Amino acid sequence: MFPAYPLDLDLQLLMNQQWRSSALDLLLPVFSLRAPLFVLLAGLLVWRSALRGKGQAVYFIALVLAMGVTDLTCNAVKHEAGRVRPQHAIAGTYYQASGQWVRLPADYTPDRDRGTSFPSAHAANSMALTVLAMCFWPRLRQGLWALPVLVGWSRIYAGKHFPLDVLAGWILGAMLGWLFWLGWKRLAPRLKLPIRPDDLYRPFLLPPPDCK
Repeated sequence: MFPAYPLDLDLQLLMNQQWRSSALDLLLPVFSLRAPLFVLLAGLLVWRSALRGKGQAVYFIALVLAMGVTDLTCNAVKHEAGRVRPQHAIAGTYYQASGQWVRLPADYTPDRDRGTSFPSAHAANSMALTVLAMCFWPRLRQGLWALPVLVGWSRIYAGKHFPLDVLAGWILGAMLGWLFWLGWKRLAPRLKLPIRPDDLYRPFLLPPPDCK
């Protein structure tokens, strides 16, 4: 059984049971949903394609592939680690059931020996996306780092993961995102594509410069 480290447990109790408010109850679960993220990516793809041409799609495909590989890797590790989620292991944990916040009773006794808590796939996926996106678009480095932070926080707040699960997810996601970037730098010249999407300029909403 996965050991419970004192600092990890203390942080989980603090972030899940003490640092709570009605505003966070509404806001943080949004960062645990994947649908808004893919809607955002689709919107960005349309916008970038309008500015730089249809070739932008390949860079967004790379982002999705990086998240997919990260997710598969996390699932493989989860089943080997077998750590039980806080909502099935820690008395007093807050979690959502059918869209409503509920809390485990103070006398709750864990009834599971294995689970899928370690590492957090949400944290890993968001970090892989962030690292690769910041490599593609360096100007995003000033603010995009907030995405994996909020996603990781939301998973602890929702009782789905311990802080150590999130930290491990961040590390794994950062490594895989960086490996995708290194691989892309080798692959892009073979595909006759710029390494960064901003170097690809074939707008289809604007006429050619010599068009009168």
